[in-house]
This record gives sequence, structure tokens and C-alpha cells, in this order.
Amino acid sequence: MSALGRLTLLGATGSIGASALDVVAELGESVEVVGLSCDASWLELAALAARWGPAVVAIADPTAARAARESGALDGIEILAGADGVRELASRPGADTVLNGIVGAAGLPATLAALAAGKRVALANKESLVVGGDLVTKAAGGTRWPAPDARLLPVDSEHNALWQLLEGRSRETVRRVVLTASGGPFRTWPLERLADATPEEALDHPTWSMGPKITIDSATLANKGLEIIEAHHLFGLPYEQIDVVVHPRSIVHGLVELIDGTILAELGVPDMRAPIHAALTHPARVARHGTTDLAALSGLEFEAPDEARFPLLELARAAGRAGGTAPAALNAANEVAVRAFLDGRIGFLDIARTCERVLETHDVEPARSVETLLSADHRARARASELVGLDRTSDVVPG
Repeated sequence: MSALGRLTLLGATGSIGASALDVVAELGESVEVVGLSCDASWLELAALAARWGPAVVAIADPTAARAARESGALDGIEILAGADGVRELASRPGADTVLNGIVGAAGLPATLAALAAGKRVALANKESLVVGGDLVTKAAGGTRWPAPDARLLPVDSEHNALWQLLEGRSRETVRRVVLTASGGPFRTWPLERLADATPEEALDHPTWSMGPKITIDSATLANKGLEIIEAHHLFGLPYEQIDVVVHPRSIVHGLVELIDGTILAELGVPDMRAPIHAALTHPARVARHGTTDLAALSGLEFEAPDEARFPLLELARAAGRAGGTAPAALNAANEVAVRAFLDGRIGFLDIARTCERVLETHDVEPARSVETLLSADHRARARASELVGLDRTSDVVPG
């Protein structure tokens, strides 16, 4: 085994996967890639497999998996198919760490499978904690204040920043944590223009380069609302101790205010490879090339989020406080609405309206099991699909 360990990368063909493999290349022989997965992009997966040499891959789309087998492009590599195949790959012996970069609620079963198999999980799939927070933290051994032996490590830049700031500190010394948001491309637009915002304009993020789903979530601030729920489960903090501030430059990724008024911050240029590197090498500190140009980190202005412009922020906080299946319903409605917006079926402001209407009619149940959560997810998708005029529900989200 290599010094840092053996890695299975879920969602290898997405933006998180690309950044993760850049980090693996930087780390060299200290990390061995033993498994890769994708949704339907099997040609891209085959190219990655040729480069990294995993023994097994998983392709979530069964039709794509069949095409990959028939092509011979992955000869000599075991191919697992479908959602069950991704879940099996996450739990397979041979990997020490599973990095979950799957987009959306589809990543939850894989997270639970990896934790049940005793893996350390580097989590880029925030929906695992949004939808199944109580189940995931239980599988990880309970909500753990940041510690060297933790099995659930955040890859989201904001939560990874908070993790680093909180590790080694007593919970009693922390007044609050603050997640930063860029405000997306529409932060300064007149409110009346937002109704006419196009997908192309929403995808033009000012500071981060990400996949379509998370980029739209950044434009609506849905991502920050989901991150509030994620932070609640990850750190075991009440919602009253989790705040959000808009920080357009995306230089400060997270802040912690201590009870004596001291504010600690984690800073760096916007680059997903930094939190991925920190998660994969935790609890060690492993050198990276280059130093940060502090002169480039100017412009550290902050502002309160505009609730009229970003209603999904408070919708998410309300869903988190309601608990049970409410966050799962919100997440499902948002996934459907974002897809409908990208397809040109609804306007930008209809994303939040759809989520609000789904939550208004959702019967909240305790999150007793994965089946309960998946049932709530399905019902919310069906209702959201009706609202946006889709003919059928779908688990496929842009990634």
C-alpha cells in the first residue's frame, strides 16, 4: 500500500473528479487509484482508466455500461453497472478512502455503503448530508467534532475551511461559524432583470469553475442553503450558530468566531484542488508546489445576503429546522427545477418558486431509513416535475 493510501473516486468524469485526479498526480506514488466511476460518460472513463489503471470501474447508466463492455475499451478491467454497481464499488475491499464526487442525491447510497464498509469518505457530495444527515453521521460513528481520526472529511471548500479552523478547538469556545458565498453572477443585477436571466448568464460564474448543477445553485444561493444543513450535520452545530456572508472575491472560504470575539479565517485563491488535497492527506500536512501571492488576495469585502434576491437560502434553513424528510424534499425539488431551467422550460426565479411550492405540500416524516428518504425524494420529484411541466420524473441531474 502507498503512503497515503488507495483511493476510489466516484464521479471521476465530473469537475470534482478532474480536480481530484490533478491532486493525485501531484501526490505521485503516495496515492494509488483502485476504482473509478461515472454516470454515462464511459468513453471519458475509459481514457481515465487507461491513465490510472484501476482494477474495477462502475458506470451508473446500465446502457452506457453495456456499450462500454461491447466496445472493448475497458478490457481487463472489471465493469460494474447501475446504481447498485456504484454502491458496490464504494464498499469494495482494496480502497482506504472513497472520494464521493457524484452530483445530487444519487450520491447518498454510495456514501452510506462506503462508511458501512469502514472506509474513510472524502465528501464532495453535499446532498449525502443534506438528504441523509442523521443516517450518514450515525454510519460515520456519530457527529464528530473535527478530529484526526474522523472518517467523514468535507471536500466542499467552505466546510473544509471550517474543518481546518475548528480542529483542535473546544466546541465551547466557538460562538458561530460563517460560510462565505460569492453571490454568483446576479449579485448586482436589478431584481426586475432576474426573471429574464438565461442559463448561459447563470452559468457564467465570476470566480469558480464548476459543473452546471452547482453553478446554477451558486446563482440562486441554493448551494449555500444546502451547505447550512450540511454544516449542521457535519459539525453538530445548531442552526443559530451557522451564518452566511456574501464575499464576492471567494478568497475567504470560511470563518469561525470564538466566544471572545476573535475571528479566524481560511484564505486562498479559488481552486478546488486545495480542499481536495487537504481532505486526502488529512491529518498530515503534505507540501504543495508554490506559495500564495498575498498581494493577489486583496478586496476582502463582505455583505449580508439579500433575502429577496436569494429566497432559497431561507427556504433551506427552514427545511433544515423542520428536519426529517424536509431537506430531502427541498433537494429533490431543486434538482428538478435546475434541470428544467437549464432545459429552458422555466425561468430563473421559478427555481425558488418550485421549491417553495413543493415544501408547502410536503408531509414531513422522520428520516427513519434510506427507504423513507428515497420515498420522500421520489414524491418531491414527482410534484416538482408537475410544476415545471415535465412529462416524467428523473434522477438524472446535470453534472
